[in-house]
Amino acid sequence: MKIAIINFPGSNRERDMSMAFESIVGVKPIEIWHQNTEMPDVDLIVIPGGFSYGDYLRSGAMAAHSPIIKEIYDRARKGIKILGVCNGFQILTEMGLLPGILMRNANLKFICKMINLEINCENLKFSGDYHKGQIINIPVAHHDGNFFADDKTINELENEGRIAFRYCGPLGEITQEFNVNGSRNNIAGIFNNEGSILGMMPHPENAIDDQFGGIDGKGLFRSIAGNLLG
Repeated sequence: MKIAIINFPGSNRERDMSMAFESIVGVKPIEIWHQNTEMPDVDLIVIPGGFSYGDYLRSGAMAAHSPIIKEIYDRARKGIKILGVCNGFQILTEMGLLPGILMRNANLKFICKMINLEINCENLKFSGDYHKGQIINIPVAHHDGNFFADDKTINELENEGRIAFRYCGPLGEITQEFNVNGSRNNIAGIFNNEGSILGMMPHPENAIDDQFGGIDGKGLFRSIAGNLLG
């Protein structure tokens, strides 16, 4: 299995992501600089978190026009799996590979804390190691994580089972009280039509060690490994 992590000026989670894949999957990803126009054959492309281009203009807006983006589009059309976390999710929406936008948090403040997530569906490519309705605890760290889309898009995401995760309470309460950033329908992550692209705001790569907050993020990496190696 081969994994590529795309780095932009301002990426800051690429090492965390690489360590997660090394320790859980046993694969050391290759790092691709955003100015490259070519990429070797890989099974998974990861766009990590951070603040590409300092979030200038809009989070992910400038990164979505980097030279490597054409190659990512081409791989997406071929069905190569893509994972975008936090800033990576923002970039995927700016590219148009995922619907909606990520706006400023409703409280207009940067949020960095552990939160609860409900697993909303069982996508074998990314979340098969979890079960639907399971509550996990992983961190968020963002200023622009407020997911918004029009009613038609929201209905499509709901009806087609493309909502991966929702912000919730410790008992699975899907309420505004536990909606950390104001996202519509408490959405924390979504899939594309084919389920081959996942964008999510929380950071599973920072929840793989009991000494650093918990291990609930491991399931995502085990799911990816099981799907790509199985």
